[in-house]
Amino acid sequence: MCKPKSPINLPVISLINGNYGNIDSNTILLLYEDMLLGRYFEDMCAQMYYRGKMFGFVHLYNGQEAVSSGVIKLLGHDDYVCSTYRDHVHALSKGVQPKHLMAELFGKETGCSKGRGGSMHIFSAQHNFLGGFAFIGEGIPIAVGAAFQSMYKKQVLNKGELLNVTVCFFGDGTTNNGQFFECLNMSVLWKLPVIFVVENNQWAIGMAHHRSTSLPEIHKKAQVFGLPGAEVDGMDVLAVRDVASVAINRARSGHGPTLIEALTYRFRGHSLADPDELRSRQEKNAWIARDPIKRLKKYIIDHDITSLKDLKVIESQIKSEIHDSVDFALSSPEPKLSDLKRYLFVEE
Repeated sequence: MCKPKSPINLPVISLINGNYGNIDSNTILLLYEDMLLGRYFEDMCAQMYYRGKMFGFVHLYNGQEAVSSGVIKLLGHDDYVCSTYRDHVHALSKGVQPKHLMAELFGKETGCSKGRGGSMHIFSAQHNFLGGFAFIGEGIPIAVGAAFQSMYKKQVLNKGELLNVTVCFFGDGTTNNGQFFECLNMSVLWKLPVIFVVENNQWAIGMAHHRSTSLPEIHKKAQVFGLPGAEVDGMDVLAVRDVASVAINRARSGHGPTLIEALTYRFRGHSLADPDELRSRQEKNAWIARDPIKRLKKYIIDHDITSLKDLKVIESQIKSEIHDSVDFALSSPEPKLSDLKRYLFVEE
């Protein structure tokens, strides 16, 4: 089902059973693998957390995988991603190896941030992953800065024919903060190559989205600043990819930013310390029935893209990779006490 086009000519899409004939089979299987990798990784994180292998707050992404895979798998290596404290799966989609991510969560020297970041501060310069941020809205100005340097590099330094794109992820609760409005305005004024992706999972910790804002339809806030705003079914990876493709091509060609609101849902509590007693069982079951991984798996089988046997092989391989990442993290060394102040400044 498609909604009418928005006044600024970007489709406002909520596809349930769309026709995706323009996406090849290999891409669909890549998306399935990436979502499955994210789901299995987060499930293993829950196990390790309750076994005392991880410390502090850990926020899992279960249920929202279609947003990460649908957007990030369209990006190139030189494009940037900026995340939130729910950042593990974004990092995986951008190419950070599960073993280096798991080691980081264990606080080990082999982690992608040398064990100094932990769950809420995943960072990888190698993959242009600009980090997770513990404070809501904190990553939005960082993303705008990254997009500005992409523009500066091309227009002033004359490097590269196309702009590098920055994608900034944040939740629905962030959209009531000042940074959100200020950075939307700034990005339009400078026509920055940045995509703002609101992962509207309906809850900001314990606050229901519809109770916290005077305009629950976040994508409509884009109109105030003159950038396209699109709403998409965040439980449908192919619909997300469809909208993200338009936005990324627009940004890369120099036409400026886009705001995407992906309607999604987290299947677990706000963090692993959250007993998740505020949300009704009826609400949770309704969203779980629309599990993005199961929906894509059904699509793959219904369209004879591959067999159930082949999908089981993919699932087995990913589970094995996740188990290997735990073994790698367990066997990795702890940071040395003598290196306590290392990495605070650039080393010569």
